[in-house]
Order: sequence, then C-alpha cells, then structure tokens
Amino acid sequence: MSAPEAPNEPMREDARTAGDLSRRALIVGSAALMLAPLPAPAQSPARKSAPAAKPADAPVPEAKPSETMSLKAGPAQARLRPEPAAETQVWRLGDGAAPPVIRIKLGEAVRLRLENGTDKPLSLHWHGVRNRNPMDGVGGVTQAPIGPGQDFTYEFTPPDAGTFLIRPLVIGGASEPSGRGLAGLLVVEERSPPPVEQDVALLLQDWRLDEAGALLPFGQVAFAASAGRLGSAVTLNGQAIPLKLEGRPGSRLRLRLANACNARATRIRFDGVKVYVAAVDGQPADTFEPLKATLPFAPGTRYDLLLDLPTQSGPAGAIMALLGQGLPLANLIVAGDPVTQAGRSPIASIPENKRLPDEIRLQTAFRRDLVLTGGVKPDRAKPGDDTPYVGDPAKIWQVNGASGASGAPPLFTVKRGQVVVLTIRNDTGFPQILHLHGHVFRLLHLLDDGWEPYWLDTMQIPENRHAQIAFVADNPGRWLLSSTVLERFDTGLWTSFEVS
Repeated sequence: MSAPEAPNEPMREDARTAGDLSRRALIVGSAALMLAPLPAPAQSPARKSAPAAKPADAPVPEAKPSETMSLKAGPAQARLRPEPAAETQVWRLGDGAAPPVIRIKLGEAVRLRLENGTDKPLSLHWHGVRNRNPMDGVGGVTQAPIGPGQDFTYEFTPPDAGTFLIRPLVIGGASEPSGRGLAGLLVVEERSPPPVEQDVALLLQDWRLDEAGALLPFGQVAFAASAGRLGSAVTLNGQAIPLKLEGRPGSRLRLRLANACNARATRIRFDGVKVYVAAVDGQPADTFEPLKATLPFAPGTRYDLLLDLPTQSGPAGAIMALLGQGLPLANLIVAGDPVTQAGRSPIASIPENKRLPDEIRLQTAFRRDLVLTGGVKPDRAKPGDDTPYVGDPAKIWQVNGASGASGAPPLFTVKRGQVVVLTIRNDTGFPQILHLHGHVFRLLHLLDDGWEPYWLDTMQIPENRHAQIAFVADNPGRWLLSSTVLERFDTGLWTSFEVS
C-alpha cells in the first residue's frame, strides 16, 4: 500500500452544507498514516489570529448527576474473529459484549464509579474532554492509580458537546489494559442536535493474537521502540468485522467513529456513500466532504459524520480501512420502510461551540520548542524487519531530552488565559501521534499565518518533520502532552505543563 507523505489532517473537497492481517500489511499500514494538508480559506497576510466561535470565560457550572453509573473493569470472553474461531479472554468495562457508550446531554453531569476487577492499576482518561484536572484520569499525575480491588468515582460536567474516547491511562502501565480491551465512548449530545434517524457510535480496536486466538504477551521492548503493538485482528464495537449497519431507505445517519487501538493508525475510506464530516475530535467543523472519501484515522482521533442512505433497499456501501488490499470495517445495508423526504433540509453544519474563543492572538503568545527523540531507526528499504533497540527499556522516548516521569517538574508554567504556541519537531524514525490534555488547539500553517479550520486535541507529525499548534491555556492544573501510541507513552513519550 502506498500513500502520499504525511500531513496532519483530512483533505477536503470543499466546505459546504450538505479479519486477520499479514505482518507486512501491519508495518506498511502503520507508516501510511496521513494525507496532504487542508486548503485553508483565503486570509490576509497580516492576520495573526485564528477565528473560531464565541468566547466563554466563565467556568462551566457543575451539574448534580441524577444517578451514579458503575462499571467494573474485569475479565470477559469475546469473539474477535468470525466463527468457528474460539473466543478470547479479554478485559471489559461493564457487563456488555461491546465497549460501553455513555450518553448524556450537554449540561448534564457524569458520575461514574469504576471498580478495578483486574490485577493491574487503572485509571480512565476522558480523551478530548476539557475536564477538571483531578478528573482527567491520568494515574500517577492527576490521580492516584486505582489498585486491584479498589474503586474511584469520576464526577464532572463536560463543557462541550461531542464524541470523546475513554481510555486507560496510567503512567508506565497503559498499554496492557488497553490492549486487553478496556475502552469506551462518552457521547455528549447537543441540546438541539441535527435531526437524524440513527446516531451510531463505532469504536475501532485491534488485538494481537496467537494462532489459537489468545492474546500474545505484553511488554515487548521491540514494539515499544518502534511502531507499537499492532494487532492481528480488528473489531468494531467489540465484534468481528465487517459489522452490519442497517438503516431505512432515505434515512439520515450520524456516525461517530473513534480509534481506540493501542498503536494502529490507518486511513478509512467510504465506498458507495457520500459522507460529510461534521466534527473532528468532538468539536464542530464547517461540514465538508473528505477528498476521495478518505480520512486519516490515528489512535485517539474521532469523527462525527453525516450521511443520507439511498432510497432503494439493498447494499449501500462500506467503510474500509486502507490496510493491505483493504479491510472492510462495516457494510451499510438499506432495508425497511422508507423515510419520508418531504420537508427535509440538506445536511448542514453543527452549530459552533460558543465556549471556545473568537480568536487566538499570537502576537503575545508564550512560545516553546519541543523535540521528540528516541526509539529505533527503521530501515525503510526493508519494511517489517526488526531493528534491535539498545538502551533503557523504561526510557525509550524523550521530549526535549527527558522521558516523562510522574515526579518530573512541568516543562513550562503559564498563567491562566495565556496563549501558547508550541513548535514540535519529530526527530524519531516514526510518525508520532500526540494528544493535548484539557485543551483544544489550532494547527498552524508553517509557511504563513494561516491555520487548519478545526479545533483539535490529537494530531499526527510525520518523521523528520515538525508542526506548530496554538491554544489558550485556560484550564488550571498540570496537563499532559502525550503520545496516543500507548507503548510509547509507557516508555516516556510524554511531557507536562502547568496552568496556574
């Protein structure tokens, strides 16, 4: 599989309303992550600030939850390959066969009691939520890890509507709980969401299995020093692929896609249907149709998509992962009674998030350069060949020369409300995927004063390239900038900053 050189975000045509894998496919697929940069709207060369939505300086009032939800993380059985393959011993959040999807309305509170029924320390990170710092869920930084047999209650009111990922995140110990299956989604619905017939959450995971279908051992240094733990089987919502998605003729769907894989970054393509991206990383975007119906899809990334199904019954299309010769994740089927089309409006944008600032003024920004180093240097002439790692297995990766550690001081400290611009250079041999905790950012253009037309919390940086982001540090606490490839996170690829 070939792919153009790496950009960060999805290509767009215009802004408008509207099974098992081979080892070679795994390695090649991990390198073919990103597409070309988005064209930005025309801008004045002198412009120094990025437009967005309306300001909201006041903190979100904490709503009182009506009830406490309880989830136990513990062993379970799952069929990760189609029958007659045997079931696999995994871990699950809750009793369901699929990862949990927590749905609330904007303004409602989350109150979740997590009971640790595993033999490892846990914490749950609410990936993308601009959370209160003690609820961010980084075991060893924002909270003490939840020991085996212990419990912890997360209680917060999300300030934004959107689609958010729930991932285990403990310093030095996130990869195994995630690779065993712990994941979920938090869906915060708009007070007036766009009208659709179905709102469907789709969570991608992969699993590294032996020939008998059991999970292979964790903790291999070779994976941590390279592409991460890439699975040999892929599931959607905990089920063997392809998943069957059925809708009525003429119905409108909202698909919420999230990547909860430990390390798998791919591209996804939509065959036979026209989809419109309505939100990226949970934040509304000017609705657009992705170029060539293809989107980059790295761990931690989320998309909200809108589409209208055909009016005729039968197969309608497929969602494909561009791995190897193509891997069907889901098939869209049209069946049942037709939906009345009279009075239906065209697909349009989700209303802007009024809690984000009107602009980011870069003239007075605090600026810091970050350099990512470490890992092995793969031989691009021999993809798939292992390169031995020699060094401290607990400190494989560094940011500005230091591996992340719970007791280390923050890389920088800024006052609340300060604009921050980070220039991040990737001097490693692999594309790097980073997540900014507690905030959202604009991805800046490197050659002018432009920006990509989205708010993001997760980004990809190609090897030997750099990226520049800008954000308003408006959320007090110690926050991480961390790798979403969890084997790299466990071995030092993260840093922190303090908002006072």
